[in-house]
Amino acid sequence: MSYARLPLSGSTDGRGIKVAAVATPGTTIHTAQASGTFVDVVTLYAYNSDIVDHRLTLEWGGTTAPDDNLVFDLPSKATVPIVVDLTIRNSLVVKAFADLTNVVVIFGFINRGS
Repeated sequence: MSYARLPLSGSTDGRGIKVAAVATPGTTIHTAQASGTFVDVVTLYAYNSDIVDHRLTLEWGGTTAPDDNLVFDLPSKATVPIVVDLTIRNSLVVKAFADLTNVVVIFGFINRGS
């Protein structure tokens, strides 16, 4: 299998994605390729630009809590890895919401298998 490193589909030219949503459904971070056979391997980092800590929730392919949710407490003024090499496919969508709008930015990339 070969992989191509690509920006997140919710990103413009690889730039960060500002999390505007404060509840489900979240801000779109990435939509997986339509294939049921091949996968997108996702790596994400979160930056909390505020002077206080914030909670971030990723909705991984769905919105059912707790099944589809990954929850992170982000320290202030820090960039932290939040997802390293998790897979998604079949046009499922990764979305995010935070406890305050426009203070968390998601950066990352995918390795797309084919």
